[in-house]
Amino acid sequence: MFEDYGIVDRLFATGGPYPPLREYRADGSFVDSPLAEVGDPTPAEPYNAPLMVPQFLTEAVMRERLAELGHQPEFGRELTGFWQDAEGVTAQIGDDVVRARFLVGADGGRSFVRHRLDIDFPGKTLDARAIVADVVLEGIGRDAWHRFGAEMPQLSLCPLAGTDLFQVQGPVPLEGDVDLTAAGLTALAAERTGRDIAIRSVTWASAYTMNARLAERYRVGRVFLVGDAAHTHPPTGGQGLNTSVQDSYNLGWKLAAVLGGAPKKLLATY
Repeated sequence: MFEDYGIVDRLFATGGPYPPLREYRADGSFVDSPLAEVGDPTPAEPYNAPLMVPQFLTEAVMRERLAELGHQPEFGRELTGFWQDAEGVTAQIGDDVVRARFLVGADGGRSFVRHRLDIDFPGKTLDARAIVADVVLEGIGRDAWHRFGAEMPQLSLCPLAGTDLFQVQGPVPLEGDVDLTAAGLTALAAERTGRDIAIRSVTWASAYTMNARLAERYRVGRVFLVGDAAHTHPPTGGQGLNTSVQDSYNLGWKLAAVLGGAPKKLLATY
């Protein structure tokens, strides 16, 4: 899909290969292993090795490509209401009223669009809560994805390719506040690694409860759901990211075809 968008080469130039996974034992020893066993590329899988590109850099590459096509996203603009009829959708965005042929809700697990459409979102909240944070730190090398805690509680510190940042990940209690400041994360790192690792700054951080949910439908008339608005997953394995990108790609070309004159029944295949 990224090859079709014309950005594969840019992503390879932006990111890099995953470092080995370094699992630390209680006695301080460790063992390294590759993230995945990778064979030679084939015509069916030309990009068969994992490529690490931080999300904000992936988005930057995509915005750059979008600008070349004459478009740009607008930030700080909130959708507060919408109404549809046989010809299109009217959306209230701040003080502005926008008229369009279709509306796509890509607005996450708490989707305003899904709620407004009154689409059920069955599933379950999982018995798991975790933190993720992009940070600048000192005290450990960038030669491995460091994972501490053979038993719970765990903590992982992964150097983010193309940046000077690390990503911190780890489980946290289901209830209570989590200190996501540099001082709070430094204390957490000391507790779980037993090492002198200093978090100098935090560029982004979140504490989240994991969910597994699937919208009962992805479309009502001229309004569609994509990504986390339509389905949420635990982050392990990147299911949410991969399926969300595939949603958008699949719906995108079909909308473009219909806008270009293809039969509207094509949209029923999304």
